[in-house]
Amino acid sequence: MTRHAGTIIPLFSAPSTESWGIGDLPAVAPLARWLATAGFDRLMLLPIGTMEAEVTSPYSAASSMAIDPIYIGITDVPDFLPGDLDELSEEVRRDLHDAKVAPRIRYENVRRVKREALEIAFARFARDEWEQLTPRAAGLAAYIARERSWLDDYAIFQALSEHYPGGSWREWPVPIRDRDPQAIDEARRQHARAMLLHQYLQWIAEGQWRDAKAAADSCGVMLFGDLQFSVDLHSADVWARADEYLLDVSLGVPPDAFSATGQDWGLPTYRWDVIAERDFFWFRQRARRMATLFSGFRVDHLVGFYRTYGRPPNGEPFFSPAGETAQTQQGETILKIFLESGAVIIAEDLGTVPDFVRASLARLGVPGCKVLRWERNWHAASHPFLEPASYPPLSAAFTSTHDTETLAEWWESASARERDASLRVHFFQERGIVDPAAPWSDRLRDAFLELAYESGSSELMILFQDLFGWRERVNVPGTVTSANWTWRLPWLVDQLGEVGEATDRARYFRTLAARSHRTMRQ
Repeated sequence: MTRHAGTIIPLFSAPSTESWGIGDLPAVAPLARWLATAGFDRLMLLPIGTMEAEVTSPYSAASSMAIDPIYIGITDVPDFLPGDLDELSEEVRRDLHDAKVAPRIRYENVRRVKREALEIAFARFARDEWEQLTPRAAGLAAYIARERSWLDDYAIFQALSEHYPGGSWREWPVPIRDRDPQAIDEARRQHARAMLLHQYLQWIAEGQWRDAKAAADSCGVMLFGDLQFSVDLHSADVWARADEYLLDVSLGVPPDAFSATGQDWGLPTYRWDVIAERDFFWFRQRARRMATLFSGFRVDHLVGFYRTYGRPPNGEPFFSPAGETAQTQQGETILKIFLESGAVIIAEDLGTVPDFVRASLARLGVPGCKVLRWERNWHAASHPFLEPASYPPLSAAFTSTHDTETLAEWWESASARERDASLRVHFFQERGIVDPAAPWSDRLRDAFLELAYESGSSELMILFQDLFGWRERVNVPGTVTSANWTWRLPWLVDQLGEVGEATDRARYFRTLAARSHRTMRQ
């Protein structure tokens, strides 16, 4: 089985010289080129779906199909000319400056700046291309026709959200809320130009994404996405398929070792009976869409596709469907749909996962995730760590995830007992790394990274911060702070080749890849 190595980073964390305060689609190409020099052949991004204006978590998207226009690289939009910068309002130009120099992502600034710039670009396109029936206009029309199965609902939903700002679609006028055909037809006529704007933005975004993916493919780096388990209540997907959800039953997870009360994600829960009656049509759409955008993807909250934990406003939480047989059948049906897309699949099977789910993954040949610090014999005294070299090839090893501490933060917050247990694996013992009181250091960082490379897993994913031993986190689950989802690299991605520390690390990882036989994609 071919062995691979990749890194995980949110797209928003990776701006380039041309970016406007946030990592964008064109920035993927220089990032992939640097990764190739470091011997990586995987780049895993967090979800890039459209979020509402006040939302920063990519896992609470307003669409599972669309690309958030916040990721459009403005200078690469053909309808935005250099002189158009002068057309931006003075306030927006200040926002742009502040967004570029801020140490963290300022979503409100970025959205305001990009929206004004993209409206300027769209106005030029509508006047000079669309109304003149040019070849580019025909290109947009062809795109709208090709993607109509999701784009039509998305565009009218976005237009209506702007027409009725500040609330959920459940508060819209009843005929619109309930998608009365006559009312929807009238809304399409009334909001035709706003719909065209959102269709145009998706056309531009997808064009930039295809260019980025082609650039990554050309240097041997496979792009991985992240198929989030569900979407926000206020989303085009839920509005268009409201009867496929229990709208007042909140999605979450039951109590476990990390939370005595479990988690409530505030997302609507699936009605699996209705979804099954429709042969999982929406999931087939999602799988095709993900495979169009990415060569592989991680399936978020894998266990939820087998059994979803719903928390009603009154009454006891429940699993749906009920019973292991029904849960196994449903989970395998959905996973087979994902596999049939042709993309490489990694299942996020972390947390409390029944044994029958992991047995199901093995039958289907889908690798699950193994986060080094959590792979332990929890039934033995002192909970010894499992030897990473013993991980099965059909698995994906992770140093950390976007929801965990980085390696550095974990080491510094771990108890002496936990540190001691981690250093008892043979790899550390053979190298004389045995002092649990040792402070975090470059030597310790590289020892953990080499341990990960030597794991038996065919897939290896390293959180970008762990490549350098940094402490900053992407997200702290269960908290809402300005630190979540706002971290970004200290360097611009198109300048990584000029940063001494980055070039040194690239050489180091290329050596590790060769030594551990984690080769570039064939």
